[in-house]
Amino acid sequence: MSMRQGARKGSVVLGTAALVAAMAACSSGGGGDGDQIEITFLTQSDTDNVAAAEALIEAFEAENTDVSVTLETQPGGTEGDNLMKTKLATGEMPDVFHYNSGSLLQALNPDQNLVDLSDQEWADTLIEDMANVVSTDNGLYGVPWGSTQAGAVMYNKPIYEELGLEVPTDWAGFMANNEAILAAGTAVPIIQTYGDTWTSQLFVLGDFANVTAQDPDWAAEYTAHNRFYADDPALQGFENQQAAYEAGFFNEDFASALFDDGLRMLATGEGAHYPMLTGAGANISLNYPDNVEDVGVFALPAQDAADTRLTVWLPNAMYIPNTTEGDQLEAAQRFLAFTQSEEGCRVQTEILTPSGPFTTDACELPEDAAPTLTDVQAYFEAGTTFPALEFLSPIKGPNLEQITVEVGSGIRPAADGAALYDEDVEKQAQQLGLEGW
Repeated sequence: MSMRQGARKGSVVLGTAALVAAMAACSSGGGGDGDQIEITFLTQSDTDNVAAAEALIEAFEAENTDVSVTLETQPGGTEGDNLMKTKLATGEMPDVFHYNSGSLLQALNPDQNLVDLSDQEWADTLIEDMANVVSTDNGLYGVPWGSTQAGAVMYNKPIYEELGLEVPTDWAGFMANNEAILAAGTAVPIIQTYGDTWTSQLFVLGDFANVTAQDPDWAAEYTAHNRFYADDPALQGFENQQAAYEAGFFNEDFASALFDDGLRMLATGEGAHYPMLTGAGANISLNYPDNVEDVGVFALPAQDAADTRLTVWLPNAMYIPNTTEGDQLEAAQRFLAFTQSEEGCRVQTEILTPSGPFTTDACELPEDAAPTLTDVQAYFEAGTTFPALEFLSPIKGPNLEQITVEVGSGIRPAADGAALYDEDVEKQAQQLGLEGW
């Protein structure tokens, strides 16, 4: 899931923030403890989010001595979604909050509940895909926090070099590479790890950009109950998973292998391909540092090379509720601008660990970025990316991972799995009260 010639813009934002801070300090008597503006920042309570938030607050307060930021946390997931809606409805939302972009943001009624940030200096540094998922027709409401990741094929580069293989751009080329790897007999062509059922979904979820290349209106029509997984082009993801299983390309223990097993196989060359979210690159860096340069990324190929796109998961963002006013609003806007400054980008790079390119020109990937990151960035630069479906539609059935395990295990044919998933999403859409369902 364009990016970063914008260190200059980041410096401008930082300089502006520093100037505003100095002026505020003067007008408030020097920014002493008794004169500070106090704001609150809400994020999710998991360890990574808290660590990043604490580092951001520390860096911000060091350069904005007239502002004191208090951190609040709450659970993520469905419980967090409900808490967000309740706090906005009751006027109890903290001055700044961290939350999803895309369809979950739209469920918060941003036009009614959030501050429009279209006039902020950093607003025009966002790539189009990011701007779209934090906006409505009436305004732009969020600043990105973190980097992208892609649903793609992570591959072992030494295997490709040894066998003289080229990165495939269509499905036939991908299958031919798998045949060559199987014939060589030294590695598993495609790693699957259904012991962690969520990992089985990538053949379908990672294919969505290819679906959109063939049917640009698919997400909107799907949400309106006019498109179905049982029909092409969306059926293809299920059919590709079935074809890969029937060809015998999976590891023998695919039914019980875990995500960590898959990463080991990929990093050490036991396996050649692993359809996966590229955020897994951080795990490889941590657990297999000697093999980081051995792992690359390419888009899950479409049947036709002209339709091959990279499916991207965009980062969460930070928002300001419209109950934040006066000095707190000005301080909250400075806090958001700081995320796009040199120091704010440093926190995102060092604490959050990028899993793909940033969605703003203000932040740059480090010069020594792993191939998994630079490979993804090449798709951004070529303009061949598209957001994952969950950023464009609120509908995702809860049983997809069980269905894709069955399709990928030969238990259920692709067509039956896709039809079953259509039934699954229908129930979820009805629970959401969507029109047309």
